[in-house]
Amino acid sequence: MVSGSDKHNVYPAVAAIVLAAGKGTRMKSEKAKVLHTVAGRPMILHVVDAALGVVENVVVVVGTQADEVKSIVLSHTTVDFALQAEQKGTGHAVLCAMPALPKNAEHVMILCGDVPLISRETLARLVARHTGNGHDITVLAARVENPTGYGRLKQKADGNVACIVEESDATAAEKTITTINTGIYIVDRPFLETALMQINTNNSQSEMYLTDIVEIAVDSGRQVGLMICRDNREVIGINSSKDLQSVESLVSSQ
Repeated sequence: MVSGSDKHNVYPAVAAIVLAAGKGTRMKSEKAKVLHTVAGRPMILHVVDAALGVVENVVVVVGTQADEVKSIVLSHTTVDFALQAEQKGTGHAVLCAMPALPKNAEHVMILCGDVPLISRETLARLVARHTGNGHDITVLAARVENPTGYGRLKQKADGNVACIVEESDATAAEKTITTINTGIYIVDRPFLETALMQINTNNSQSEMYLTDIVEIAVDSGRQVGLMICRDNREVIGINSSKDLQSVESLVSSQ
């Protein structure tokens, strides 16, 4: 799946899950969100390409317009797929993908299919940080002026990660936090398998939040790493047509 010239950049012990099952209702379009184009290509392909620059195996979680998403991805490259038939949250999406991971994958990188500007260089740095420090989970975060719409990353007094709070569940004080979760992680596989079983749905959306695995890790004394993205533009998530226009403008200006 990766050309020979890129093999030296690949981590064989790491597999990736790309979350691409959501409809994206705020796009106000009949088209599945990840099929909207950026620089003339469906945004899901940008994310898959970045992942394949770092890992050999990718599992794309599909749901909305699953056949169309699969067809477009397979016309471009070879990956595996997992079906999330019901939208029960990001934690549930990852749970659906776990059986499709190769048995030799020791770590799992998790990405969102609507963050098309993420680079393979940033993902390679994340993997190196995670594996080099022996973390159980490493979170890719960003510091932004306007954190509206993103989960907030709470830190302890010593700077270590405490938990991630989704905006819909955040207090007024938590909403002032400007360190945000990008939705990109790398997780030790055995810990991920354990943590997914501990996620509950006691939140405003009644969903399985993948972000809960951070607090589960902290509470169980696991090693939680943090990496701040060097370029915030890489982690812009597309949730509306306005977001899409903003990203297109960024791409065309480069």
